[in-house]
Amino acid sequence: MLLASAATIVLAQSAYAHRGGSALRAPVSQVRPAPGPGPSPAAPKNNQEHLAQWMDRHSNLPPAEQQRALENEPGFRDLPPTTQQRMRDRLTQLNNMSPEQRRRILDRTEAMERLTPPQRQQVRGAMQQLGGLPEDRRRLVARAFRDLREMPQPQRQAILNSDRFRGQFSDQERNTLSSLLAVEPYLPVQRPNDGPSYGK
Repeated sequence: MLLASAATIVLAQSAYAHRGGSALRAPVSQVRPAPGPGPSPAAPKNNQEHLAQWMDRHSNLPPAEQQRALENEPGFRDLPPTTQQRMRDRLTQLNNMSPEQRRRILDRTEAMERLTPPQRQQVRGAMQQLGGLPEDRRRLVARAFRDLREMPQPQRQAILNSDRFRGQFSDQERNTLSSLLAVEPYLPVQRPNDGPSYGK
């Protein structure tokens, strides 16, 4: 159901070090949004819905009604109260973002949900490594990653192993870059001003 997507994007916040999110695809059985203007789109094929689709379908509702729609999701009331509150808070955070920032988060969710569980774990591990660095170093590593991902594989390795790179980055930071480059095909491309994240 949608709840898996919402729960995963909540848990992913810390791993992404202030940015990003991930979501799993899960069935939504008879989604029951709060009443709102305009027709409600039909449920997706196979009764499965992604977080981005859910947000798009409920974008015509005010935040309070979106919260009620979330609470009416099948299985929501069976979750622990603390998990329910985290999901409410996350929906509030998404609604408080600018449209561009919210779309970036949802795009990352869409990209992550297409991965297999081992691939998702690999991405989380790489992002946790990045998030564990001091902020100033994290920005440098993220910038280096943006540059390296544009290069062919042989050139990447040559630069990673160069004396200049070894002088600029610690072993831990170069290991983080190697981990990020290993999962690079799974990561959506972002703009340079996305902050301490990944992408162009």
